[in-house]
Amino acid sequence: MPREILKKEFGFSQFREGQEQVITNIVKGRSAAAIFPTGSGKSLCYQLSAQMLPNLTLVISPLLALIQDQLDYMQSIGISAVRIDSTLSKDEERDIMNGIRTGKHKILMISVERFKNERFRKFLSDIDISLLVVDEAHCISEWGHNFRPDYLKLPIYKEEFNIPQTLLLTATATPKVVDDMCSKFSLTKEDVVMTGFYRKNLNIEVIPVTFEEKNERLLDILNDSPTDPTIVYVTLQKTAEHVAYFLNSKGIKSKAYHAGLGNEKREDIQNSFMTGECNCIVATIAFGMGIDKKDIRKVVHYDLPKSIENYSQEIGRAGRDGQKSDCIVLANADNVNTLENFVYGDTPELSAIETLLGRIPFGSSSWDIKMSDLSSRTNIRLLPLKTLLVYLEMQGVIKPAYSYFASYRYSNIKSDEEIVDMFQGERKEFISTIFEVSKKARKWSTLDFKAVYEKYHSSRDRIVAALEFFDEKGLIQLEAKEMKESFSILKEDVDISELAKDLYKYCKEKENSEIERIQKMIAFFQSDKCLSKQLASYFGEELPFDECGHCSVCNKGAITMPNNNRLTPLSDINCHELCDEFISKFEEKPSNDLITRFLCGITVPSFTKIKAKKLEGYGKLEAYRYAEVVAWVEKEL
Repeated sequence: MPREILKKEFGFSQFREGQEQVITNIVKGRSAAAIFPTGSGKSLCYQLSAQMLPNLTLVISPLLALIQDQLDYMQSIGISAVRIDSTLSKDEERDIMNGIRTGKHKILMISVERFKNERFRKFLSDIDISLLVVDEAHCISEWGHNFRPDYLKLPIYKEEFNIPQTLLLTATATPKVVDDMCSKFSLTKEDVVMTGFYRKNLNIEVIPVTFEEKNERLLDILNDSPTDPTIVYVTLQKTAEHVAYFLNSKGIKSKAYHAGLGNEKREDIQNSFMTGECNCIVATIAFGMGIDKKDIRKVVHYDLPKSIENYSQEIGRAGRDGQKSDCIVLANADNVNTLENFVYGDTPELSAIETLLGRIPFGSSSWDIKMSDLSSRTNIRLLPLKTLLVYLEMQGVIKPAYSYFASYRYSNIKSDEEIVDMFQGERKEFISTIFEVSKKARKWSTLDFKAVYEKYHSSRDRIVAALEFFDEKGLIQLEAKEMKESFSILKEDVDISELAKDLYKYCKEKENSEIERIQKMIAFFQSDKCLSKQLASYFGEELPFDECGHCSVCNKGAITMPNNNRLTPLSDINCHELCDEFISKFEEKPSNDLITRFLCGITVPSFTKIKAKKLEGYGKLEAYRYAEVVAWVEKEL
């Protein structure tokens, strides 16, 4: 049966390695994990399974770009797949929901954040779901390279919505991460299908270069075959722009791609690469997720990748057609400290965690927050803040109740009087009250929930439902702003000091894990053993040979990364000259950690208010190791 659908629906005569085993497990009612290399057909495992399952297949994906690419493909071959996200109009979302209710659609794709939407959760609770698919499933592991705190709640959602089966998909999971994924979803070893990571068509080369040599070396590599589709990966947005400018000045048509560009611009650049109009993209890691161009001949790392996992994922975009392709790292150690310093920026201070816990109104029933405000008030970046809140959930301290917009405003298409006159009795009185107490401006009227409640004692849900109804009927234009999260408080009292220490310990363990990940990558690139064999081993595959014959270690031997950072000893630098202006911006002397983040150019929320980037000392020590700078600050100040 699966083979018949493969031929009829997808146009393929045979499965790739591992696909049939995964699909068979799912169709037989088991859960499964597919650990396949990038570009090996993981998506087909759920796309085909969905055609054989009785109810909806719900797919969780971390990126809208990934969702759209997969939707475009499925719709092109006649599979009824849809997405729900913030880009849809209310009418579009309602049509999709109705289509799911009637069984018209087999696959629904969402981001994990969609579960925070109370209306969506109510909708899901009335739907029968056969399969929960978690794409990029390594995001659920704190020890994976791309941890997403909201992924930790997916096993809870699986239970909440009575979903009987799970399919986990990833290309970059170490054995430790695979164990973690399976443990969280109660999968056994027998449920895991892992195909080989080794690809014999990829030539892996690590070239030692100084910073000054990078551009010319890159030019030599590209001039060897200037029409080859090529991705050049860099760390920073400004580097992408500079390198693309340099290549264009030397006659190689190139485009910079990074998160700082608008969606439309990024889409244009991606399309020009896919069609062959532009064969060279200089990109941050924002480029490549969901890209299925089979003839990419070169992937060049101008800067070191963030980890072995990132490196594996990025070179996995080369040579998907099975033809020889080159994966080249221009290796030097100049930016290793910068890579490490990115990690330190995500570790909140103990005092910041205590501030966060102090803002929870223990003894009350609920706690409403705006994430950006809480980040600013606690001086904790958004990602680690979300992680801490998830851990407070896991420890039974708080529980997410719902998300809501704090502010609603409307512009009349029909007048207040015309709308009110459409209703009778109690409903007319209720609607009249809404309009009567709204704060009027020239075009927009702002809803005052408190005033409506005081005058009419109507629930917030009913008021919002009325406004959404008017909007749907074209009577008003409605806008909602300021998303807030509402949490239930499950404990009346906690020992804030002890809980803060536990959370801080977890954050430091994660920090150490990330630093260790960078050090493993440095060791990998300077290793004297076959790179292909080591890369496979890192992901749990043992190859039956010691030399692949197509990596730089096998062909030329080990390299040592040059490090041109001739840094002035910290002892010769005047600490006060760099720090005093920054310190003067605070009523009390900031912590040594905060001063070090300023000197290393690591942004935290409190820096925005004092415009830290414009101060003389900001980022002056970004090339130094964080641990050395903080020890120096402690000694000097």
